[in-house]
Amino acid sequence: MNEPALQGIAHSCLDRKDPLLRPGNTNCGGCGMSIALNMLSRGIGDRRVQLSIPACCGIVTAGPFPCSAYGAPVVAATFASAAAFATGMARAARMNGEPTRVICFAGDGGTYDIGMATLSAAAERNEDLLYVCYDNEIYGNTGGQRSSATPLGARTSTTPHGKEQPKKDIVAIMAAHGIPYAASISLAHPEDAYTKFKEAVGLPGFRFIHVLAPCPTGWKSEPAAGIDLIRLAVRSGLFPVRTVRDGHFATIDVEPDFDQDALADYFARQRRFRKEDVDLPRILEAIRQNWERLRRLSAGGVRA
Repeated sequence: MNEPALQGIAHSCLDRKDPLLRPGNTNCGGCGMSIALNMLSRGIGDRRVQLSIPACCGIVTAGPFPCSAYGAPVVAATFASAAAFATGMARAARMNGEPTRVICFAGDGGTYDIGMATLSAAAERNEDLLYVCYDNEIYGNTGGQRSSATPLGARTSTTPHGKEQPKKDIVAIMAAHGIPYAASISLAHPEDAYTKFKEAVGLPGFRFIHVLAPCPTGWKSEPAAGIDLIRLAVRSGLFPVRTVRDGHFATIDVEPDFDQDALADYFARQRRFRKEDVDLPRILEAIRQNWERLRRLSAGGVRA
């Protein structure tokens, strides 16, 4: 491809009239990551952004060079260092006086596990970047292996009899760094998601957003059921939707009703969970204990 054509592609990548995720991409039907990208695109608005994406489904989304399914420039980072790449990009933009906002977009494997060192380091330094983790609770791009985001009892290619450990509370881990902003987002509550993405893109300092992203392939669920599954997870209290500012000021943004039928339905609609292995009383007790902790942290700061 000649140089003018390449320059034209680069110019189009900077046009914020382009959606962050362009039509015609090869992502799976019902992919929660795709939904998160579209919601993030709304939150970005007309700002100029750059993305740092490690090994994950998100970087496969881009497609083969010189074309891209992304409407913004993307740097493909190594699995362990997306936050380090993003740090350099943010500092370069600042030195050049550019109004660019840098976003690190990574899956749970590159966040909870392999990328934790550089993620923690960037948070500790309060680097000026937004880190978005789309959490499909597996290493979705490499065969569906378990990560530390995989929930208790879930079957993966490396836990065929069900995972024996609960998943990490990544929002609490990041909030413990004292960063300006850490939040979880429900794709079933788009207005809350839009508000958080918009605020997080505009804030200075290190910001972290956690998105529970359904994966029909890994969750062994129907592609059309993803949003319903997230809604069930929020209603039952399994997935808390909350915000923590400066590591201390916590709010619960969507109040659950702790519906036990919703919890049972959540597990029943995913074939990664075997009915005989889902210990609902144990899970309900874990949810109760977690919400007691969250209530103490939020000090009653609840909004619908």
